[in-house]
Order: sequence, then structure tokens, then C-alpha cells
Amino acid sequence: MRILSLLLLSLLPLLLFAQERKKVDSTLTVSFEDYDPPSSLIVPEHIMTSASIPFVDVHSHHWRMGTQDLDKLISEMDELNMRVVVNLSGRGGEALKGMMDNINKKGYQDRIVCFTNINIRSIDDPDYLEATLAQLRYDKSIGARGLKIYKSQGMSNTDNAGNRIKINDPRLAPIFELAGEFNWPVLIHYADPKQFWQPHDTNNERWLELKLKPNRKQENERVSWETIAEETYDLFKKHPNTNFIAAHMAWYGNDLVYLGKFLDDNPNVNVEIGAVIAELGRQPRAANRFFEKYQDRVLFGKDSYNPDEYATYFRVLESDDEYFPYYKRYHAFWKMYGLDLPEPILEKLYWKNAVRLIAGLEADMWE
Repeated sequence: MRILSLLLLSLLPLLLFAQERKKVDSTLTVSFEDYDPPSSLIVPEHIMTSASIPFVDVHSHHWRMGTQDLDKLISEMDELNMRVVVNLSGRGGEALKGMMDNINKKGYQDRIVCFTNINIRSIDDPDYLEATLAQLRYDKSIGARGLKIYKSQGMSNTDNAGNRIKINDPRLAPIFELAGEFNWPVLIHYADPKQFWQPHDTNNERWLELKLKPNRKQENERVSWETIAEETYDLFKKHPNTNFIAAHMAWYGNDLVYLGKFLDDNPNVNVEIGAVIAELGRQPRAANRFFEKYQDRVLFGKDSYNPDEYATYFRVLESDDEYFPYYKRYHAFWKMYGLDLPEPILEKLYWKNAVRLIAGLEADMWE
């Protein structure tokens, strides 16, 4: 018994050491998802809840605008200093008419712009083209001022035989030609971030997003990112008289040199910054050079409408703040820096380029 007691006493330090080691090890195995420490850096901060210049948001979605409380929306826009919002989810036909009726009833025609949408899943129907062109003419007559193409149109929509419908399918060409005749811009979201097609491993910069939202992973055997992009670029080339707005900076916000060359090669294409502000914020010097050279080709867009999130956009574009976070860590786990854009460039980004592209917006709205 005495020997056993001595043995236990001799093992006690080892047991205590193991317990303490376990505590230490637990602090060393914190997951990447959980590791997000506050910065200890002390630098000036400028939290901006409204833009310094009234702006146009060319990329917003309001699916229930026909019944939506527009007074509340306008009040929120006023707090942000948003002069005009572009609702890309007009749907077309009677759905669009309900939206326009609500807008007109409230007298907000100068504050809310609606783009319409088309359906390409019925492309095999004998009367598809005739019916779609008729819908677009009707939509224009009731107030639509542009066309929005969703990423499913060109990526996942299929015809009756199960074949993917390419966005540059010749059967769709008259639609884009008509948009040009109407002087409508066509805002097109093609594909998704290229990392969604890449292996979900430690080399994927969107690893956390794909872990949290696995449905965003694209399987390479369906269709490659490059194929979708090339088909879209072919669409731009085939319709030089139609103005296009490539959503999300054409997914080249992380390669501004290439994006510049792309814009040089496609004079009828513009881009907007929706959901890619974090790409600009992590390369402030390169982004400033890009805005200086292509200041006439970039528009302000946000994508999902959440008033609290605009502050980050204003801070990146207008301040010279350093090392501050994006609001969705799974989109950007890095820190950002303010671009401190000069006012002439900011004016073009915020409203002048939109006035040039969207009929019905007038410069005197900003006087």
C-alpha cells in the first residue's frame, strides 16, 4: 500500500503537467473559422454612414417592389445619400407593371429605376423569340430602362434536350440587338468567382466560403469558368452597338491589369463594383491607378440591399483609413485600405457614368 501511494505521488506531477499541456494545446488548435482577433493597430478611423456625394446604386434587388413600402426604402436611401436605386429584379410583364404602378403611385419615378428580365429556359418554344421581343417592347412602354441577365442564363439553364444554353446562342441575338435599339444597358452577371471551380483545398482563397456554403462549389465537368467567360466575351463582340455592364467587375477585381486590357478591347463594356469592394480595398495603390485610367468605365453597385453594409463601401472609396475589415469574413479574411479617391473620379463612379448609360437619369438631378 505504501509503495502504491509513493507511486501515485510520483505520477502526480506528470498528471498535472499533462492537464496543463492539454489546456495549452487547446489554445493552439483554434479553428480558422473561429480565429478572428481584433486588431491591436491604433490608426485613425472614419466610419462613414452616408456617401459624400449623392450616388446611384446600379446593382440592387427588390423582388417585391410591387407591394413594398417604398416610403421606407426612400427614407433609407436618403440616410445613405443614395439619389437613385436600380432594381435589377423587374421580372417583366405583369410583375414589372405592378412594380411600376407602385413607383408611379408614390411619385418616385426619379428615385427608382427598374430593369427587366427575360426567360431563356423556353428557348425551344416555336414562339419564344417573338414572345420575348414583344415582352421587352411592353416592358419599355411601362418604364423599364435596362435588361438584367442572371448568371443561371448561360451557366445552368438548359433546353428541352438538357443542353446548356449558351449566353451567346444565336437565337438570343435579336434580344441584345433590341436592347441596343432601346438604348438600354444590359447588366450581365456571368459565372461566379473563379475559385468556386477550383479544388476546395488549402490553396483556395475562398476555402472558408466554400466550407460554410458548399452549394457554391462548381463541378468542373459541368462547364468551366473559362468557357462561360469566353462565351460572354463573344456576346460583347457580336453586339458592339449595345452597352453592357459586367457585374462584379467581370470577376477581375483581383487582376486589374487584365481588367484594363479587357476594357480596352471591349469599348461597349463597363463594370460595376458590387460585392467586390474587398478586392479593391486590399490593393489601394493599384486600384487608384485603375480608377485614374478607367474612371469613365466603372459604376457604383452593391448587389444585396443591406443599408448597414454600405458604410464599408464609402470607407474604402472615400477615406484613407488603414487596415480595416470587410463585413463578411468568409468573403474576405484580409484587411482593407481606403482609396481616398479624388472628387472628380468619385463623381463619375457615383453618378456621372450611370447618367451616361441609363436613359432618364439627368445631370441636373445632382445640381
